[in-house]
Amino acid sequence: MSFQRTTAQSKIAKLRKRIRIVQGGTSSSKTFSILPLLISYAIENPMSEISIVSESIPHLKRGAIKDFQKIMILCDLYRDEQLNKSDLKYKFKNGSFIEFFSVDQPDKLRGARRDILFVNECNNIDFESYQQLAVRTKKFIYLDYNPTSEFWVHSELMNDIDSDFVILTYKDNEALDPAIVREIEKAKEKAKTSSYWANWWQVYGLGKIGSLEGVVFSNWKIIDNIPSDANFLGSGLDFGFSNDPTAHVFVYEYNNQIIVDEKIYTTGLLNSDIIRRMDQDKRFPIYADSAEPKSIEEIRRAGFNIKPVVKGKDSISFGIAILQEKEILVTKSSTNLIKEFRAYSWDTDKTGKKLNKPIDEMNHAIDALRYFAMSHFKIINKKFRVT
Repeated sequence: MSFQRTTAQSKIAKLRKRIRIVQGGTSSSKTFSILPLLISYAIENPMSEISIVSESIPHLKRGAIKDFQKIMILCDLYRDEQLNKSDLKYKFKNGSFIEFFSVDQPDKLRGARRDILFVNECNNIDFESYQQLAVRTKKFIYLDYNPTSEFWVHSELMNDIDSDFVILTYKDNEALDPAIVREIEKAKEKAKTSSYWANWWQVYGLGKIGSLEGVVFSNWKIIDNIPSDANFLGSGLDFGFSNDPTAHVFVYEYNNQIIVDEKIYTTGLLNSDIIRRMDQDKRFPIYADSAEPKSIEEIRRAGFNIKPVVKGKDSISFGIAILQEKEILVTKSSTNLIKEFRAYSWDTDKTGKKLNKPIDEMNHAIDALRYFAMSHFKIINKKFRVT
């Protein structure tokens, strides 16, 4: 196997200043292009210390760590015994290492110094955390992100004399599958009639700064773990297969808040696969999409307490309204649900006027949560006669 060099990697390799800012759209291979440069540096410069940092360990495991291992295997460099799986540190034979940690680890955030820093999807961390890392970095820093809106990179670093900057798009990634290219470019036509898609194309197609206007949910925040005294209520399940993932979320009650924990978010699952991956106590209810009666029946026959969600008129708006009344806590391991909450937006007409319905995108785990909320809290409201 071999590693394909792309235009994206060549552009990033030309950045020379201390702060190297990589702004880009979807599938532009920002992370996948920065990592080979860090690997090469570690190999060519003995005793180098390199830190790759993001908002959470689950985010790193599903992103940068997975890509790092893939690149090392493609280049026939990976040796499993050189990776400390507890510390998430890969040690090279020449004394160099690449370590992975998150900004929610204070001891590492304000700990040892390093030669090189890479902050992955830096728009998801605060400026103070970045600054603590930057003042402990001796040589240079990579920052990458999707430009969903302006943030501290634009206000604090963009005009710094020590900063280099590049914008990447999917066209800079020659290794991208043609089917993904076609899917991305559909948004270019949709952008002509919808302000949502115009913003999507601006950010994810062209890699330019967009706007966060119109997001559906603002009543949520990320937590580290589920408290031991949280009360498990049940779960929601949204079926998918080829293009859309199957999404399964657990829901808990805690101090008049709800906690949501993503359990499954995967394409290509058969019902037998879903059943195998479910670790839920079978006594608790699972509310699932009523459009899949056969799937629901197969899971029910496996012993689970699964029920079809009752969909009435304007059920999407009804479910959203219920969730907007709650304070929602999302576990940091729920990386796909977090992405959905950040992106889920109201639709608009061709004049830009907001419609009373959301875009049917980035909503699979949210739909699973909505199914649960529509069913469970509707029952609670009836029981206590709350309108």
